[in-house]
Order: sequence, then structure tokens, then C-alpha cells
Amino acid sequence: MLLTLAQWLQALSPEFGFLRVFQYITFRAVMAALTALVIGLAAGPRVIRMLTSLKIGQPIREYAMQSHLAKSGTPTMGGVLILLAITISTLLWADLSNRFVWIVLVVTLGFGAIGWVDDWRKVVNKDPEGMRSREKYFWQSVIGLVAALYLVFSISENSNWRVFELFVSWVQSGFSLDLPPRPV
Repeated sequence: MLLTLAQWLQALSPEFGFLRVFQYITFRAVMAALTALVIGLAAGPRVIRMLTSLKIGQPIREYAMQSHLAKSGTPTMGGVLILLAITISTLLWADLSNRFVWIVLVVTLGFGAIGWVDDWRKVVNKDPEGMRSREKYFWQSVIGLVAALYLVFSISENSNWRVFELFVSWVQSGFSLDLPPRPV
């Protein structure tokens, strides 16, 4: 978003030439990391207090070691803070016209959703097991396969619609091993 804004301002007036720094991926990467850090440091204590006040605590297995039982009630679902920081930072600093940024963000949020469901089940059902390993693995595999297929078919095409058409033709061919060629 900030890259697009900087490019628009540069096109508007040559006085904004200093905004060319936004074109450098290293600058944006450092600024994105700093933005995520600041979001985490600023929102972290509030999120922890909120989770504690809502009594969203980690249930502990009854057969756990005695020293582990002291962790009972430790706030869980803290991953939401990390996902929030990553998402905001990415939306601010990444080149949003790059579809590979979007696929990484979708995979990150998808895996975060799996973690959220796991924690939610632990808290609501008071079940220290949460999601079963098989179920987690299934959903992680689905997300990973969808992302991998998108990446395979997007190598040779710029249009998302054309990527979808290539995928449909691949399915109609009976999943042939003739995948789209890489551009030369």
C-alpha cells in the first residue's frame, strides 16, 4: 500500500523523488520487520491482559508432570497477535501487485486459522488435546497443496484467470504430468 502511494506521489510531482527509496525491497523488508515489532510490542501487553481477563487459558493434561501443572491458565491464542502484526506489516509494506505475496499471506493466515481452531477447542471444550494430529495434518496438507498447485500453474502465466483455466484443463486431462512450462 505504501509502495503504491509512493509511486503515485512520485508520478504526481518530481519533488517527491526521495520516495524512490520505497522501490527497494530491502528498505521495505526492514521497515516491515520494524512495523511488526512495534505492533507486537505495543499491542502485546493489551492482548495478554485481554486474554487473561477473558480466562482464555491453556488447559493442562491431568497426567502431566507436577511442574507442568503450574502453567494451568496461562493465556493461549497469542498467535493472533503475531498474525495481526504480520498481516498489517505485509499490507503496508509489500508490493501488493505481486501475487506471490498474496499466496504467502493466505498460507500464513490459513495455518494461523488452524492454530486458532486448535486453541479454541482447548479453551471452549476444556480439552488439553485440542485438534487431533490427523485433523491438523489434513488441513495443513490441503492448504499446502492448494498453494503448491497455484504456484505450479502461475509460473508460466500472469493472469489469475489463465492460471485457473490451466488448472481446470489439467484436472480434465486426468492429472497428466505435463505441467505448464516455465517461461524462458
